[in-house]
Amino acid sequence: MLDDFQNAAAQAADWSPVADRVEVVAFADHLTDEDALAARLADFDIVVTLRERVPFPASLIERLPRLKLLIASGMRNSVIDYAAAAKGGVTVCGTGSSPVPPVELTWALLLGLARNLVEENGALRAGGPWQSSVGTDLHGRRLGVLGLGRIGGAVARIGLAFGMEVTAWSQNLTAERADGIGAALAPSLDDLLATSDFVTVHLALSDRTRGLVGARELALLKPTAYLVNTSRAAIVDQDALLAALREGRIAGAGVDVFDVEPLPAGHPVRTAPRLLATPHLGYVTRDNYATYYGQAVEDIQAYLAGSPVRLLG
Repeated sequence: MLDDFQNAAAQAADWSPVADRVEVVAFADHLTDEDALAARLADFDIVVTLRERVPFPASLIERLPRLKLLIASGMRNSVIDYAAAAKGGVTVCGTGSSPVPPVELTWALLLGLARNLVEENGALRAGGPWQSSVGTDLHGRRLGVLGLGRIGGAVARIGLAFGMEVTAWSQNLTAERADGIGAALAPSLDDLLATSDFVTVHLALSDRTRGLVGARELALLKPTAYLVNTSRAAIVDQDALLAALREGRIAGAGVDVFDVEPLPAGHPVRTAPRLLATPHLGYVTRDNYATYYGQAVEDIQAYLAGSPVRLLG
């Protein structure tokens, strides 16, 4: 099991159903070097990888002749070469994944930004000034949602519960879908960005969405606007966002996803102003881990029985 940062995988599920046939080994660190990964995984028949953190290109799969079963948490993974897996006789399976944790984290970031919670908490604990900032109201403000799928739709409904005006946009979004949520369909991406007080990103990463929000698009945001991205880092140009934050061209941003993960110690994100950042916690909850690792056990059982389930590729 890779990237078990919290040493939680063994406790998140009951592994006893496969204990007589499988030795479970968890690694709490993250390797980015392919040579190191190939050496680490050389003696394993089954690998459980967390989300899309570790790529499995053909070059790595070809160096793992013992690998027979690769399990990825979630039912979508863009960093596994499925053709290479099939060629190498590797079965690839997924697990369920709840949309609830990223929805809740989105609102944690948005509320933290609006009320300056990190700064105020730090000042209070350090004996600093009593009330040093003035928060931003949500009620009556406009929430712009990019992508109105399971996650974006839930985020939009919560915005409505706060009394916000909600607009939404994506390339394929229809007025009927937006109406069903209670949101208005924005006429264009530019219009949504220019008129929203808070913008939150919930699009799948594809050729159409990669770099969708770049320097030109960020320049459309109000200087009082906030941007939240808990989806995929590549949708928002990270360098352009950092520049906008440093120059004070937007009020702030909340980010849970990054171009490089884990972030290197000296990465500029770590010191960027007006940024509330979390280390890709969108999916990291007890219930979701129970699903990931519980269904990983089921995937292993089914594979060993000759009838693999939740096949990917």
